Amino acid sequence: MSEDVELDYSELIQDAQKKAYRFLMQDVLNIVATLGDAPGEHHFFIEFQTTANGVSIPDHLKAQYPERMTIVLQHQFENLVVTDDQFSVTLWFKGKEANLVIPFDAVTQFADPSAQFGVSFEAVEEEYEEVDESETSDPEDPDMSDTDNTADESEQKSDGADIVSLDAFRKK
Repeated sequence: MSEDVELDYSELIQDAQKKAYRFLMQDVLNIVATLGDAPGEHHFFIEFQTTANGVSIPDHLKAQYPERMTIVLQHQFENLVVTDDQFSVTLWFKGKEANLVIPFDAVTQFADPSAQFGVSFEAVEEEYEEVDESETSDPEDPDMSDTDNTADESEQKSDGADIVSLDAFRKK
């Protein structure tokens, strides 16, 4: 039976790189959580699938971002808690407080423009059932927060962990 098994080192290396980049993202967020703020000019754009298993966001954000959402961790965030498989954070959208829970497996892109660093992760193909979130907000409130930024969804998605252009995260 072992003669039928072939080791695909290229695929194994890609998987190892994705895991390493996810651990790097986790370490960076742990440092920020410990400090209570992003150090210096560092700030982070994190794109994630809103339909991925374990994602918990308010219903109004789910309605506004039915597939993907990009958040910015810079000055206006609180309660950043990082565990082995996810992070949670409190952000403000249109003046309303929102608690988000995001598994690392749901993250599709992570970037720190101040360090000119960015990574893109393979998107999860299947959608999962939604996590029930009882929090409600008024999406018509004109008070916008800096955290309400989204990346261009027409961007190419890669098959593995690749460096991505930071232009996708810049305001146009």
